Amino acid sequence: MHITYKKPTLLDIPAMQQLVAPEIESGVILHRSNDEIATNIRSYFLALDGEKLVGFVALHIHSPLLAELRSMIIDPAYRGMNIGSTLVQNACEEGRRLGLKEVLALTYQQRFFERLGFFEIPKESIPEHKIWADCIKCKHFPVCNEVSLIKTL
Repeated sequence: MHITYKKPTLLDIPAMQQLVAPEIESGVILHRSNDEIATNIRSYFLALDGEKLVGFVALHIHSPLLAELRSMIIDPAYRGMNIGSTLVQNACEEGRRLGLKEVLALTYQQRFFERLGFFEIPKESIPEHKIWADCIKCKHFPVCNEVSLIKTL
């Protein structure tokens, strides 16, 4: 096993959709259409084992100071191998290069993000446009058990 990391191309979208489908079905991750992924393709970071896609995350910019990590998925067979940590670190490094000051995560995996330097914040403090653009599409809305965390870059 040799994990490599890269930015995706539009040709990666079918594999991305296939990898994330079970988590969308269970309501852990929001569905993103092929068109939405294509529009935001530059936001994503991929992890591959050879040619096989084993994980990805997106760095979605909300403002000149704040971005959000979203749609993070790791193939269940590859969890616990620091792939997620590396994807988050790659995304945060790009955020720093772009001049962002903070990165937000809404997650059920609080301990994972805390190990990477994120700390919990009240959901009321996240940008309102995030709620109306994304959260309202979730099948768990408005009763959400996700935790809001933020990291200063």
